[in-house]
Amino acid sequence: MIDTPQILQLDSQLTAVIRFTIPRAEMQTVMGPAITEVIEAVTAQGVGPAGPVFTHHFRMSPDTFDFEVGVPVSAPFAPVGRVTQSQFPAATVARTIYYGAYDGLSDAWAWFGRWIAAARYTAAPGLWECYLVGPESSPKPVYWRTELNRQLTNPE
Repeated sequence: MIDTPQILQLDSQLTAVIRFTIPRAEMQTVMGPAITEVIEAVTAQGVGPAGPVFTHHFRMSPDTFDFEVGVPVSAPFAPVGRVTQSQFPAATVARTIYYGAYDGLSDAWAWFGRWIAAARYTAAPGLWECYLVGPESSPKPVYWRTELNRQLTNPE
């Protein structure tokens, strides 16, 4: 299930991230350790997490993903190991919520892309997902919620 998309104006948001450019098949193996590393780094400095875990994808090809794993933070912090400071810019975005297992995200993104085009918006390169409710909260994927976001280049 997917909620009706909304168009929102977002303020900039400081983030803590680890960036990867890896084969697509490795994504599942790097996510868990990266999430733990980011959360430990910002928790130790008292700046976060200030929101849900996200992935920010810059480029996705059939074979390679170029993306960040991170969390929003409440203040600047000192980089620790692979964890660096980043930021989501202020932007107009199309946003929806997908309900279900992660293996359905590809179809959800395809539907969302068609909705954006049908509404006569143009999506900027890249996308991000915020994991609002996942396996850490419930073993049943029917309860999982993933926020899908696309920055728009022609929001008017």
